[in-house]
Amino acid sequence: MINIEIDKDSLIAKVGQGPFAFALVLGSGFGELTADMEVIATHDYASLPGCPPVAAIPGHQGRLLHVRQGTREGLVFSGRFHLYQGLSAFEAAWPVRLAAALGAGPLLVTSAVGGINRSFAVGDPVFVEDHINLTADNPLRGQDPPPFVDLTRLYPVDLYPEMAARAEKEGVVLRRGVLACMPGPSYETPAEIRMLERLGADVVSMSMVPEMLVACACGLPAMGLALVTNKAAGRTAHGLDHGEVLEAGSTHVRLLRPLLEDFLTLLDRQV
Repeated sequence: MINIEIDKDSLIAKVGQGPFAFALVLGSGFGELTADMEVIATHDYASLPGCPPVAAIPGHQGRLLHVRQGTREGLVFSGRFHLYQGLSAFEAAWPVRLAAALGAGPLLVTSAVGGINRSFAVGDPVFVEDHINLTADNPLRGQDPPPFVDLTRLYPVDLYPEMAARAEKEGVVLRRGVLACMPGPSYETPAEIRMLERLGADVVSMSMVPEMLVACACGLPAMGLALVTNKAAGRTAHGLDHGEVLEAGSTHVRLLRPLLEDFLTLLDRQV
């Protein structure tokens, strides 16, 4: 276990004791994913202990939602933090450390990604089966004692067949692939995308990896779900634009809403 550096008493006084059966981190354009949930309470990130002192990025509200999904209550982090905001990987993973401090259940981490795999189309959901960390940072760096966590089964690949089958019943093709994490904020060059393709990456993002690593170190079962919101650099005739990423996310992520309950139920099996 790592030192999560969260004032737990202050946190519980603000958010409540729970229990929280799940936690969900929303990536760019993923707000529609939780539109069917009942919101019990909303907390601005800035009001919570340990929040990194940076402004919210467009597409990230910067709010913690206490929600009800069916019979279960959980936490939704509407917005995340990124290394390109000048933060360390440890700081960027603050939502996961907060979820761990509150004793939240399994964690679903989402992310908008660029499609490297030529068979992936904009709008395709992707079950992340592994990652390549090229950020030159690790959120576990500097911990004492060093947490030598095993990442062999960081991503619960055994869940994919049933998740894909349930998605297919809803008319959704759930891809699976390796995510490459880059520091940003600039998008990658076409040469970098060709490099990532040769390394075995199917999609590229500027997030998810710090959160997944901290979840592992905290003993919090977690799963990564990505959505292809743009073709990677050099894979399309036009340039890349964050506004288009947000629009694509909002348009396509709603197709995943009927599957959210199934995905959370399957993730419970990892506990």
